[in-house]
Amino acid sequence: MLTRRETPADVAAARAVIAAAFAEQDTPDGPDAPGRDPVEATLLDALRTCDGWLPELSYVAVEESGGEEVVGHVVCTRGHVDGVPVLGLGPIGVRPDVQRLGTGLALVHAVLGAADALGEPLVALLGSPAYYGRFGFRPAADLGILAPDPAWGEYFQVRTLTAYDPGLRGTFRYAKPFDDV
Repeated sequence: MLTRRETPADVAAARAVIAAAFAEQDTPDGPDAPGRDPVEATLLDALRTCDGWLPELSYVAVEESGGEEVVGHVVCTRGHVDGVPVLGLGPIGVRPDVQRLGTGLALVHAVLGAADALGEPLVALLGSPAYYGRFGFRPAADLGILAPDPAWGEYFQVRTLTAYDPGLRGTFRYAKPFDDV
């Protein structure tokens, strides 16, 4: 497996991976009900067309055997903490038949490394503390960064990067399409 920046040729495959990854979580009555695109796939579509889209932080994982088939995707988009530019991670997904083989791990490491190399101060996300803690994410409130929704509690986390300023405090805002989810 190889992780690399997404190319225009990868867009449809990356979307299909996100749709497949989150289709596994379908519920008969929920917004991801069978026959509908998962929310995360339509969110990815909207992110691609918003001001917060950062193509240099859209990564795919590809299987190299027999070509370069996209099996995973992650993206960071522009967020803000009280007007200061930062990043929001997500959606991230791995094709169901190759989950639990380290693909998600490789994607998160790749996008965090790229964000750090670009001089970004921090990356925020809403996710499992048990999973994302292995990457250095910790509850955002511990650093004085408030979630867009206080009910998110410890699930709203941040990972500081080299350019992080400990004086950065305030409320985090994702790119606009997240407001519509």
